[in-house]
Amino acid sequence: MEAGNDEGFYTVPRFVTHIDGNAISNLRKYYDQVLPRKGRVLDFCSSWISHYPPDVARAVTSGELEVLGMGMNRSELSKNPILKAWSIQDLNEDPEVRLPGEGAGGKLDASTCVVSIDYLTKPVEVLSSIRQQTNKGGKIHLIISNRCFPTKVVGRWLKADESERLDMVGDYLWWSGWRNIEVQTLVEGSWTTDPLWVVRGENPATN
Repeated sequence: MEAGNDEGFYTVPRFVTHIDGNAISNLRKYYDQVLPRKGRVLDFCSSWISHYPPDVARAVTSGELEVLGMGMNRSELSKNPILKAWSIQDLNEDPEVRLPGEGAGGKLDASTCVVSIDYLTKPVEVLSSIRQQTNKGGKIHLIISNRCFPTKVVGRWLKADESERLDMVGDYLWWSGWRNIEVQTLVEGSWTTDPLWVVRGENPATN
C-alpha cells in the first residue's frame, strides 16, 4: 500500500463501475429489500453512483429519505444524483466520521459501503464512529467483491482468501460494537461474473 498517498491517488475522477453489471443488478435487488424508505442513510467511501434501487430514489425525491455521501473525489460525488449532501473526508487520516450537511438532521438509520472497506487502514475506528451516529437497531451493509486496487488495499487483504476476508470484515464490525453480524452471498461468481457478498451488522439496543 502506498501510505499517505490517498489524496493524490483519488484526485483523478474515475467514472467507472468497480463491479460488473450482474453484480450491480443483484446489489440493487438486495438494497431494495434492506434499505429504509424514511430517515437517513450514509453511503461512505462513495463515488458518482451508489447503486440504490428506484424505490429508494423515489423516497429521496419525496423528501422522506435523506442520503448522505462521503468520499474522496469531489467531481465524482457532485455527479451522484441520490445524495442530498456530501463531503470529502480521508478516513485513513481522520477516522472520526463527520456527517455532511448543515444542522442536526438526526442519527443514521443505515449505512452502506461498496467494495471499499478493504482500503481503510483504521476500519474499527471508522465503523465505531458510524455506529455511534446510528439509531439503535440501525443497520450497516458492507459490500465485498474480489476486485481492488492492489496498491491501495491493506496488506492483509491480499494475503487472505475470500472466506478469510469476510471473517476479517465481520471482526471489524464486532470490535466496533456492531452485533447480529451476518454474511450473505449475493452472487456466487464464476469465470465470467464477479462474486459479491455483504457483511452486515446492527447497532444493538443496549451497549
